[in-house]
Amino acid sequence: MENAGRNVADAVEAFVGGPSGGSAKVAIVAGGGNNGGDGFVVARHLALRNHPVTVFLVAPREKISGDAEINFNILLALSFDIRQGTDALAGELKTYDVIVDAVGGTGVRGELRGWMLEAVNQINQAARPVVAVDVPTGLDCDAGTPSGPCVRADLTVTFVTIKTGFKNPMSKEFTGIIKVADIGIPPMQVARLAAGSQ
Repeated sequence: MENAGRNVADAVEAFVGGPSGGSAKVAIVAGGGNNGGDGFVVARHLALRNHPVTVFLVAPREKISGDAEINFNILLALSFDIRQGTDALAGELKTYDVIVDAVGGTGVRGELRGWMLEAVNQINQAARPVVAVDVPTGLDCDAGTPSGPCVRADLTVTFVTIKTGFKNPMSKEFTGIIKVADIGIPPMQVARLAAGSQ
């Protein structure tokens, strides 16, 4: 999770013009699973680089567990700017230079509902540049198509290897540019994973 988040932070910084491009105001929209946990790490790394960062936690607090909870608690200990819920989210997001979609990752299947659906709609309504963590929320990573509303990203930072669904030309509408990030998995294991996705 640490390697994934740091790689996304690097990609976000490059996307907004790099360290020499000055600070960028970044919104991290996070769910409660591992994708959200990656987002919490992204937030910390970008803040360390002097980018103003706000975390919008759209999942109920009790949904955060495991490594995601560890990283969330680090943000709490650092007195991070964390806001809860989806009410008027789009209006707030409009004031940011870039939005990081860390709502839901590869484990999301089928049509979105509840807070996840609302978060996706609000991100899209904000009409700001979006960087997706691993896969745009709502996109089936195997088929490369959504079952309903889906985040439309300008850049997707995916981990280990390109997802099978990204080979579907229709996925480009939602992924934007795709960057594959190394998160420390040995090359032989990456080759096995890639062979399994053929």
